[in-house]
Amino acid sequence: MMQNLFARAKKVMPGGVNSPVRSFKAVGSEPIFIKRANGSKIYDVENNEYIDYVCSWGPMILGHNNPQIAERVTKAVESGLSFGAPTENEVVLAELIISVVPNIEMIRMVNSGTEAVMSALRLARAYTQKDKIIKFEGCYHGHCDNMLVKAGSGALTLTASGSLGVTDEQVKSTLIADYNDIGSVNMLFEANKDQVAAVIIEPVAANMGVVLPGKDFLAELRIICDKHKALLIFDEVITGFRLSIGGAQEYFNIEADIVTFGKIIGGGMPVGAYGAKRDIMKFVAPLGGVYQAGTLSGNPIAMTAGITQLSILNEHKEIYKKIEILAKLLADGFEKTARELAIPVCVNRISSLVCVFFTGEKVRDFKSSQKSNTKQYARFFNLMLQSGINLAPAQFEAMFISNAHTVTDIEKTLEAAKKAFAIMKEEGSFI
Repeated sequence: MMQNLFARAKKVMPGGVNSPVRSFKAVGSEPIFIKRANGSKIYDVENNEYIDYVCSWGPMILGHNNPQIAERVTKAVESGLSFGAPTENEVVLAELIISVVPNIEMIRMVNSGTEAVMSALRLARAYTQKDKIIKFEGCYHGHCDNMLVKAGSGALTLTASGSLGVTDEQVKSTLIADYNDIGSVNMLFEANKDQVAAVIIEPVAANMGVVLPGKDFLAELRIICDKHKALLIFDEVITGFRLSIGGAQEYFNIEADIVTFGKIIGGGMPVGAYGAKRDIMKFVAPLGGVYQAGTLSGNPIAMTAGITQLSILNEHKEIYKKIEILAKLLADGFEKTARELAIPVCVNRISSLVCVFFTGEKVRDFKSSQKSNTKQYARFFNLMLQSGINLAPAQFEAMFISNAHTVTDIEKTLEAAKKAFAIMKEEGSFI
């Protein structure tokens, strides 16, 4: 059935998918088509069950089809899908986010993380009256034109550091620094005096695998931005409400000037947001001259899902401890099995994010992440899938643990990994 579906899909959609990484091209196979999901599991159209570590690329922090979210969304649908007008739930969700996330006094809802980043960059340029943006090689900030420069995520795995259709003019104001190298940031500021509007960063680089910031890296970024009167933008599409209820700002105790969020604030539904202090956000229309609009921004269904999910997380912060314990159990298990079989891997973890790199070297930046053997990962991915474990179909993505995962799920995953590693070693994959 899936082969037939993929054949049909390729006739009507580019590559048969609506997002490139779903094509499974990076792992040399064909995609599975999902019919339903519940808790820690997803089920394909042939009714095969998989323990899922993609979690819709992160936002399903409570697990798939959470009963409370499903119930409230179903009830909200009875009142209508979209109004193109203000609703009370927009206010409620905005108040909730502002109450738990540091340094945000106003927020604007949008429809995706990409849109949030695009809008945040426009706002930063308007506020500072400067044009240039510093980003980091391997960090992914959505598919807006000036961020598709040495980007991560699917753009990285498919060996595209940019994109056709993006002109030199559109990206000339984007400067590239090295993640975890504060010297490279200093050099860019010095070479572009009084021209840098903002530094944008994934506080944890989760689109080149999972790469943690060095001990003082984020704090030093804060100091440099203050020195040069530039804004610090945290792209928290992945880290927001996942590292902690207050996101990376709370987790690392670092203040950002603008923060962007993705679908996690809508319980996995199509939504995003950007927020900042009032003196910055007042530049956004209709208060100011930074224009940004969207008919579906703050749509009532996504707001309902978001209020429900974030309220649960805020009221039950013990969830964060649970998912971190499970993630550590998983990461430690991967390392133990690899060590026993003398297989060169590097396992990075922070909170509930995990990544297995197929390299014997420590991965701490873009260059070291690129030493990971993507062919070995592809083989590992396919063997795990055959054992009912769904990982990201690309090396440079994170594994996500949800509150619905159990110790039994982790144990089954590690059993599958041990079997996969053993097969790969017997095949000579690590020679």
